[in-house]
Amino acid sequence: METLTLDIPVLWPNYFEDCEQCTERLRETLQGLDGMVSVRIDTDRRTVEVSYAKDLLNFEAIRQAAQELGITLAERFKHERVTVDGLDCPDCAENLEKAVSRIPGVSWVSVSFASSLLIVEYEPHITDLQTILNTIRRLGYDVRLPDEVPIHGSARRTIPRGSLRILLTALSGLLLASGLVVQHLCHNPSAGSVLLICAAVFGGVYPIRRAYFSLKGRSVDTNFLVTVAAAGAIWLGDYAEAAAVLFLFSVGSALEALSADKARKSIRSLIAAFPETVVVKRGGEMLQVHIDAVDVGEVVLVKPGERIALDGIVVSGESTVDEAPITGEPTPKPKGKGDSVYAGSINGEGALEIRTTSKAEDSTVSKIVRLVEEAQTQKAPSQRFSETVGRYYTPAVIAMAAAVAIVGAAAYAGSYELWLRRALTLLVVACPCALVVSAPVAIVCALANAAKRGVLIKGGIHLETLAEVSTVAFDKTGTLTYGKPQVREVKAFNEHTETDVIAAAAAVESRSEHPLADAVVDYANTTGAPKMHVFFFEALPGRGARAVADGEVYYVGNERLMKEIGFAPPETNCAGDSKDAPCTTVYVANERELIGAVVLSDIVRSCAAAVIGELKNEGLRRIVMLTGDNAEAARAVASQVGIREFYAELLPQDKVRVVKELASASGKVAMVGDGFNDAPALAAAHVGIAMGGLGSHASIETADVVLMADEIVMLPYALRLSRRTRAIIVQNLAFAIGTAALLIWGAITQHVTLATGVLGHEASALLVIANGMRLLKK
Repeated sequence: METLTLDIPVLWPNYFEDCEQCTERLRETLQGLDGMVSVRIDTDRRTVEVSYAKDLLNFEAIRQAAQELGITLAERFKHERVTVDGLDCPDCAENLEKAVSRIPGVSWVSVSFASSLLIVEYEPHITDLQTILNTIRRLGYDVRLPDEVPIHGSARRTIPRGSLRILLTALSGLLLASGLVVQHLCHNPSAGSVLLICAAVFGGVYPIRRAYFSLKGRSVDTNFLVTVAAAGAIWLGDYAEAAAVLFLFSVGSALEALSADKARKSIRSLIAAFPETVVVKRGGEMLQVHIDAVDVGEVVLVKPGERIALDGIVVSGESTVDEAPITGEPTPKPKGKGDSVYAGSINGEGALEIRTTSKAEDSTVSKIVRLVEEAQTQKAPSQRFSETVGRYYTPAVIAMAAAVAIVGAAAYAGSYELWLRRALTLLVVACPCALVVSAPVAIVCALANAAKRGVLIKGGIHLETLAEVSTVAFDKTGTLTYGKPQVREVKAFNEHTETDVIAAAAAVESRSEHPLADAVVDYANTTGAPKMHVFFFEALPGRGARAVADGEVYYVGNERLMKEIGFAPPETNCAGDSKDAPCTTVYVANERELIGAVVLSDIVRSCAAAVIGELKNEGLRRIVMLTGDNAEAARAVASQVGIREFYAELLPQDKVRVVKELASASGKVAMVGDGFNDAPALAAAHVGIAMGGLGSHASIETADVVLMADEIVMLPYALRLSRRTRAIIVQNLAFAIGTAALLIWGAITQHVTLATGVLGHEASALLVIANGMRLLKK
C-alpha cells in the first residue's frame, strides 16, 4: 500500500510547547486515524511529520483532526470535491481516477461511481483546480463544484439528463425490431441491413463516445470492448448481431445509470424537503427571504408543522420537535426558550422563534450529508479487492480473446470466422462490470440508510470492520448512564462546613470538562455557595483536577488522587437507594487536609439493558464495561444492564490498554463512548463509536461511527446493518464471479452468442446493483 510522508509546519498556542500532555494528545489523535503509519512532533521546529497510507487517509482528514484540538496545520494541499456528471459505468470511474492521478501535483484522488463524486488533493504551487477540471472535461464528463450543487431547497424541474440516451436507445430498439421483421418476411439475411446498421449506429452513440474518451485517457473499459465486438460483428457481415449487442448494452447501461442515480440521491433525501425560504425578523418586520441569505444570529419564525431549516436556539415559544429525520428517535422532544434545535427536524404544534447559530451550508445536517458523501468515496477492503481484480482482469481478457482467435484459427484450418466470433463474444462476456460494482453500490446504500436513521458511518472500511466485531466495550458515565449526575449529599471533614466543601469543589470543577463537573457547579449555584476566583487549573486524567482558587491550592478527585497527595479518605456511605442510582464519591482537599466529599448519583439509561440484550442475541463474544469510577459503582451499573465483565478505576491510558488486550484475546473490538473524554480508547479500538453527535461537532469529527441521538438504542441496528451489508457484498462477489465464469465457458464452447453474452453481462450487473439497493430499505 502506497504511503506518503509530509513534514508540516504547525500553528499552535504558546503554552503548547511546554505542555507534554498537549503534544501527547495531538500525537495520539493523529496516530489513531485509520491509515496513519507514524507521527513525529518537533516542538522546536514547530512541525509535525506524518506518514500515512494514501488509500485510507488524506491530508484534509489529518488537518481536521488537528483543528479539533485547536491546532492549525499549514495547508500543503488543497482539498476539493466536485460532482461528475456522466459516470455511467464502474470502470469509467476507475479510468477517470487514473487520469486525474497522473496530473503533476495531484497527491490523492478518489472517484466513486456509486456517489458520482470526485475528491482530490493537490499541491497548489504545482497545479490548480482549473487544470484538474479541464482534464475531467477532456475525458467527456461534465463537472459541478459544490456551490453549483443545490444543498437546500427543491431542485428545478428540468429535462432528465439521460433523456437523449433513452431516445437513442429506443430508436435503436425500434430499428432492430424492424430490421429483424424485414429479414423474416423476405427470407433473406441481407434484407433489412440498412435498418440494422442504423440500429447499431443509434445504439452505439454513447458506447463509442465513451470508448473514444477511454482511449484518450490511456485506458480501456467495457465500452471499448463492446465497441470492438460490435465492429467485429459488422466486419463479419452479421449486422443483426452488432445491432443487438449495442442495443442491449445501451439498455443495460441506461438502467445501471438510473439505478446508481437512485442510490446517489438517497442521502440527499435528508435535505430534499428543506424550504427554500424562511420568515426572518428584521427591523421589527417579518420578511420572507431565501435560506442562503440568513446570517448567523438572525431570528427566524417556524410555524407549526414546518421543517426547521437552520440550526439555532429557541428564543421564544414552546413546542415539540420531531428529530427523527436526523437522529432516528421516534419520540418528539419538548422545546422551549434556551433549547437547541437542528435543521431537518420538524416543528410540532407550537410556533417557535429561533436565533440561528449557523449558515445553511454549515448546519449539522449539511455537514452530515457532506461527510457521508465523502465517506462514500473511501474504498472499503472489498471494493479495493474487486477493483484490483478488475485492473488486471481486463488486460487478461483481451489477451485471452486474442489467444482464442489466433490459436483457434491456427489449430483448425478454415474456421477463422468461427474462432473470431468466439473471441469477440469472450471480450463482451468477460467484462468485470458486475464484479467492480459489487461492493460500492451496497456500501453507498448502507451508508445512506444509516444516515437517514441517525447513524453516521464514516466510510465503507468502518462499515465492514463493524461487521467483524466480536467484542463491544462500553464507557459507563454518559454512555450506559445518562451522564447527568446529581449531588445527593455533601460531607464536611475536619471542622469544615458543607458550604466550604461545595464552594471549593465548584471552583475547581468550573474549569473541568468531566461529566460530574456540571452537577457540582449547578448544585453550588442552587445552594448559593460563595464563588471563588480561579487563577490556575490542571486536569489530572483518571484521577480528578487541581486548581488555585482565592490563593489556595485545592484538589478534587477520586480516592486514588487523595492517596497520591498523602491523605487517607474515609469510607462514605453509598448505600441508600444505590440500587436504582449507583453513586460516586468525589473528595475535596487542600494542601493541608481533606475538607470533605461530594456524593453524586447517576441514572442508568432506560434502554441500556434492552440494548445489551439485543447485542447478546446478535452473538457477540464479549460485552464489557470500562470506567474510571470506583468498583462499587461500576458493579451496580453492570448488574443493572446485564454486563458480567467490567473494569473499574481506569485511567485513560488504562482504557487503551484494556481495549488492546481485548483485541488480542477476542478479535475485533468496538468501543462506545462520548467521542471526547474517551478519544484515546475510541482510537485504540478497531471501531470507535461515539454518541450524541447531533449536539457535538467533535463527536462527528473524531469517531468512526456516530450515533446522532444521545442514546445507544441504534447500536444493534448499526451492527445488523453492517453484517447485512457484508452478506450482500459476498453474495454479489460470488454471483459476479460465477456468472462471468459461466459466460466465458459459454463463449468458448459457442453456447453463448454475442447478443446473449451482452444480455448476460448487463443482466448480471443490474442484478448486483439491485441486490445492493436492498440496503436502502428499512
